[in-house]
Amino acid sequence: MIQDTETIDEFLTRCSADVEEAVRKAAATEILPRFRRLAEHEVDQKSGPHDLVTDADRLAEQQLTEALGALLPGSVVVGEEAVHADPATYDAIQGEAPVWIVDPVDGTRQFVHGDDGFCTLVALAHRGTILASWTYAAARDQLATAVRGRGAFLDGERLFAGPAAPGRDLTVATSHPDYTTDEQKHALRALWTDGLAPRPCGSAGLEYLAIARGELDAVAFSWEAAWDHAAGLLLVEEAGGIHLTRTGEPFRVTGANALPFTAARDAGTARRIVDLLRTGA
Repeated sequence: MIQDTETIDEFLTRCSADVEEAVRKAAATEILPRFRRLAEHEVDQKSGPHDLVTDADRLAEQQLTEALGALLPGSVVVGEEAVHADPATYDAIQGEAPVWIVDPVDGTRQFVHGDDGFCTLVALAHRGTILASWTYAAARDQLATAVRGRGAFLDGERLFAGPAAPGRDLTVATSHPDYTTDEQKHALRALWTDGLAPRPCGSAGLEYLAIARGELDAVAFSWEAAWDHAAGLLLVEEAGGIHLTRTGEPFRVTGANALPFTAARDAGTARRIVDLLRTGA
C-alpha cells in the first residue's frame, strides 16, 4: 500500500517484489493448472477464431485486479478482458490516476494449443508514461522486469539489446494478417526486401523480450492495444532499444499512433524499419 507522502517511484522501490509475487501467484493458481489441461467449455472466441479467451485469462485478470488495486490504492486497472466486457474502461489510461495495464495471458492462442510461448504482462503507467513492467513466461519460469531509468532485467540479470550484427538480415516479427487493414498490409509488405527476414509474430510480450535480449532485431505491429505493448515497450527501452511510429514519433500508450509502428534493438534498425513502412504506405 502506498504511503500518504510517498511518490510512485518510491512505491516501486518498496513494492516491486509485491507486484512480482502477485503476478507469480495469479499464474500459479489460475494459469498453469489449466496449461495443457483446458476443457472445451473453458475456451471461447471473441472477435473470431484467432481471438480466443479462456477461463485462465478471466480468472487470472480478476485476481491481478484485486491484488494490484490493493497494493496501490487510488490506482485503476485496465485489463484486456475487462475492456472486452466494457470498452469504456479503456479510457482510464488517459486519466489522472495511476493505471495498471494487464494482459493475463498474452499469447492465448499458443496457450490453448499447449505451446509454452505465452506470458502474463503487467505495466504501471501514469499520465501516459510507462513507469514499470513485469513480463512473466510462467511455463518457462522466466520473469523480466523494468523500471523507468533503472534498467531491464531477466531473472535478475541485466538486459542489453545491443546493436544489430552487421552483414546479416534483420529479423522482424510482424502482425498477423488477420489484424491488419489493407493499408497496413501494404505498408508491412515493404519489409519483404533484401536485408530483412520478416516472420509472423507470436506472443507480443515475448517478442519484446526477445528484442531486449538481443535475439530479435525488431517488431512491426499494426495494433495499439496497451495491454499487448506497454510492458514490452518499457523493457525494450530500458535494454537500450527504441520504438517509433510510422511518422517517426515514439509510440504513445494513450493511443492515436500512426500505424504500423516498430520497436527495435537500436535506433538505426528502428529508422530503417520506419523508412520502409513509409515507402509501403
